[in-house]
Amino acid sequence: MLGPGVNDAQITRWALAAKSGDRAAVTAFVEATQHQVHRFLAHLVNLNEADDLTQETYLRALRALPGFQARSSARTWLLAIARRVGADHIRTSLRRPRAAVLDNWQAAADAARLRDSARFDDEVLLRQVLDGLAPERREAFVATQVLGLSYDEAAVICDCPVGTIRSRVARARQDLVAALRADNRGDGRLGATS
Repeated sequence: MLGPGVNDAQITRWALAAKSGDRAAVTAFVEATQHQVHRFLAHLVNLNEADDLTQETYLRALRALPGFQARSSARTWLLAIARRVGADHIRTSLRRPRAAVLDNWQAAADAARLRDSARFDDEVLLRQVLDGLAPERREAFVATQVLGLSYDEAAVICDCPVGTIRSRVARARQDLVAALRADNRGDGRLGATS
């Protein structure tokens, strides 16, 4: 969410001023964009790792700022960096062996579900169905439907044609509807296949 009076043009002006060494512009740029970057990464990877990945995104962005040419808005440029940070994190995570934290994760999940409100259940369900999407569909869906970016901006961020973004979002919607229907039937098939 961008604050009142803050738009893509202002964010881009701050990025260009930051590129020229204006420290106040760096602060304004980060403050204006950090919520969206964090939200984007939380949906792409997970909430627990979003803080660290947001910091990594800004480290990369500030190192790359001298090369920023404003061919797209600074927000779009920054979210493209965040996407790469998330993808790098996923690739690295897949290479590491995973250890189970709980002996009986199902019992822990059931206990948590009983303790928490219906809102928590809804958030867990949303996270599960989003996690069930293929990564490229999830990226396109989160960028356009959760963050509210245009299809053109999402295409820049995801590094693919606009038509591909439209297709991925449409397929993600179909997958989400199918996953929610499966969950409502109670057949245990939560999540969509891709």
